[in-house]
Amino acid sequence: MLHGGRIVLVEDDQIMGASICQRLELEGAEVVWVRQAVRALHAIRTPRAPVHAVVCDIRLPDGSGDEVFTTLCQTITPPPFLFVTGQGDVGQAVRLMRAGAADYITKPFEMGAFLDRLRGVIEGPGDGMATTLGVSRAAARIEEMVRRAAETTRPVLVHGPPGTGKGQIARRIHALSERASGPLVDVDLMRIDLSVDDLCGPDGFMAQARDGSLLLIAVERLSVSMQDALCTSLDVISAPARIIATAGPYPMNTTPGEFRPDLLSRLSQVDIPVPPLRDRPEDAVWLLNRMFHRLKDRQPSEALAPVKGLSLLAEEAARAHDWPDNGREMRSRLLHALQSVEGDWIQPVDLFPEHQAAGHFPTLAQAREAAERRQIVTALERTKGHVSDAARLLQVSRTTLWEKMQKLDL
Repeated sequence: MLHGGRIVLVEDDQIMGASICQRLELEGAEVVWVRQAVRALHAIRTPRAPVHAVVCDIRLPDGSGDEVFTTLCQTITPPPFLFVTGQGDVGQAVRLMRAGAADYITKPFEMGAFLDRLRGVIEGPGDGMATTLGVSRAAARIEEMVRRAAETTRPVLVHGPPGTGKGQIARRIHALSERASGPLVDVDLMRIDLSVDDLCGPDGFMAQARDGSLLLIAVERLSVSMQDALCTSLDVISAPARIIATAGPYPMNTTPGEFRPDLLSRLSQVDIPVPPLRDRPEDAVWLLNRMFHRLKDRQPSEALAPVKGLSLLAEEAARAHDWPDNGREMRSRLLHALQSVEGDWIQPVDLFPEHQAAGHFPTLAQAREAAERRQIVTALERTKGHVSDAARLLQVSRTTLWEKMQKLDL
């Protein structure tokens, strides 16, 4: 945790540095704030007390965060680094993570998301639950919603396409909440058939989770009779378990009339939508690199070539890919690439062998469409989803932007 931690902040911007420093001190941390690369080297290499983490801007007046990190690595094992970067420096931050940096976050960011990221850096890998979903503004907004959801006891509905980490988000809410000391009863409705007693009986799942949380995965699969029983239980039980539910894209993939509107309203008192990776290309690249290191570490060393990472060409191909199955597809493609790669770096053909088999080469129209999609998504992220503001940023009319969004299924 941050309380009692000693953090070196390397930031030359007076306003941002003061804001971060003030918040970290409010959280109970001791902060050493330096504004130059040369001073950062001295503060980290010869500290007065052990340093638990370094928050470092990529761009500094007398050098770069990259130079600070690589210089330290030549003589010591540096504390975990959390790099703060602009959108234009994301590629550099990813390369630093390959070199051993702990994490990075892009400006501008929500302070809650920044603190979560820093806690993850200080605490290191825990039970395998990621502290973030990516580096985009959409990911930062989800982190903020998770933090706020953990502060309440109201039911939560996390919804989005398959493979977007909905279950992970739900478990994180429980872990951060006051009910974390109680059980998390996980019920996957895609895998088991429930009876009313299984869910709401004296020894049912809801009773088992009374002091903790009941996680209902794929809640849209509840039968009408089960929905009735759940509504009744929520009405008559004085202190039921907190319900955290996940569902497919919202409105849920059910035939009209199959899911009780009043139950949906009660389950979604805290509503967390999770967009697909095709709308978050920067998160796709970030997650791909993160997943690469995890999968590589879990594979028997004798079964794999000494792969260093993903090439820049592979990252660009991943950024342009739609990822229709999101994280599930990403994991499958990475496993295949790790088993078949021949060079030191994973190349586009390793991730997308079907392109080679089909003699695939994007047409100019396809390349233009991919570039337009990326630029529109970036503009919408920057304007927090306001189409009119995004149109002004892109210097097109609102009607033109709306038509392109319809065409690109955004």
